[in-house]
Amino acid sequence: MDRSIMMPPKFQLDTSYLRLPGAFYHQAVPSPAPNPSLVVLNHDLANRLGVTFEEMPADKIAQLLAGNLLPEEATPLAMAYAGHQFGHFTLLGDGRAHLLGEHVAPDGSRWDLHYKGSGPTPFSRRGDGRAALGPMLREYLISEAMHALGIPSTRSLSVVETGATVQRETPLKGAVLLRVAASHLRVGTFQWAAAQSKLEWIRQLMDYTIQRHYPECQEDPHPARSLLEHFMQRQIDLIVDWMRVGFIHGVMNTDNMALSGETIDYGPCAFLEDYHPETVFSSIDRSGRYAFGNQPKIAWWNIARFAETLLPLIHEESSKAIEVAEEIIGSFTSRYDQAWLGMMRRKLGLMEEDSGDLTLIQSLLEWMQQSRADYTLTFARLTYPEAALPDTTSEVSQSPWFDPWKARLLNQPQDWEASKAMMESANPVLIPRNHLVEQALQAAESGEMGPFENLCQKLRSPYALGDLSDPCLRPALDQERVRHTFCGT
Repeated sequence: MDRSIMMPPKFQLDTSYLRLPGAFYHQAVPSPAPNPSLVVLNHDLANRLGVTFEEMPADKIAQLLAGNLLPEEATPLAMAYAGHQFGHFTLLGDGRAHLLGEHVAPDGSRWDLHYKGSGPTPFSRRGDGRAALGPMLREYLISEAMHALGIPSTRSLSVVETGATVQRETPLKGAVLLRVAASHLRVGTFQWAAAQSKLEWIRQLMDYTIQRHYPECQEDPHPARSLLEHFMQRQIDLIVDWMRVGFIHGVMNTDNMALSGETIDYGPCAFLEDYHPETVFSSIDRSGRYAFGNQPKIAWWNIARFAETLLPLIHEESSKAIEVAEEIIGSFTSRYDQAWLGMMRRKLGLMEEDSGDLTLIQSLLEWMQQSRADYTLTFARLTYPEAALPDTTSEVSQSPWFDPWKARLLNQPQDWEASKAMMESANPVLIPRNHLVEQALQAAESGEMGPFENLCQKLRSPYALGDLSDPCLRPALDQERVRHTFCGT
């Protein structure tokens, strides 16, 4: 059956990934959905991509976004990669996803269009290749919230209900998400190449990655070394942003660390409420490996795994290659600490550096942990002291930390308004609070999209202080608390 389509939207597809050796992918076509229906379409992202669905019948839109119809120039494939999953190395690949192609936007930017939940592939490993509606809507909502927070992230173009049932713990509605990313190159992609013991494949993958994401490395006489260093810095910046807003990824396997520096894979992710560095929400993270406070350490560990794949390209002598890699990776902690400290200064309005800043920040975090203070609201109260924000169990202005902080601000040459402006840009007021996300998903699964759409709309302006009585501002009540999140596989 011919599944190609020649009508709008005009995706401009040029899949450069196909120019890599065939071992990096299997060409595979999405499995048709029996009765697709559109659940949500991201018009803002569509405009960013330069595509329109206005001239396309609704049933054809659903067919296209489910993978039943494909653009004529599409060459769908399943990507190969490996990964350390909770520290254990495994050969993987897209087991329930298909890369439709790379869309070239009118401004020349290149974006992967990636179906998720689109059926089995040669990498499915006995899985059904399908996804449930709830997890796909979660990824749509959280990825768009991260984008609004100004954090590099994959985005979601659409979610389509397939009309089929997905069997997990209980029967669930099936769905397909169309993810948009700068690319789906991962640390695990390099691990796949290294596992094949093909040096030329690693070199080709490195050149491709540099061309696509790190053009500043192209003229460097030591491109592998340069790539490692630039990639590490990009990951440091990303993790610092996560820590700024209290985001917990939940599954920081090496196959979920993107070479582009984007946040990718929103499975069991959640946002911190009561501050505690050991906070874990993921139901599969029983040891706390990917706890909130462990994320910098895990990023360092993953980067070290990336460095291992590059060793033959860093230097022909293994001892010299290891020495160079260890020198670069060894600078991670100091670089991260510096970036994190700068971020925390911005959250507290500290315009000038002071030798006592680290002690001041640590004392605040210690008080927050002891008091079970809400992470987002604590910084919001400091930013907007005049606002009647929702009551919490702990009031930061009554803490022993507060007066030293005020004294520190008074010692700055800049006035309060300058500090406040900086704090407003660093401290969100609205985050996807876990109980609200779950409520919206439960309503959507029962056919009521209003709560989901309302939450998405509010999260588009996370730094704006709006209606102070908005339920999105308040932390969960004890009976509303979400203790565990699930990846949906």
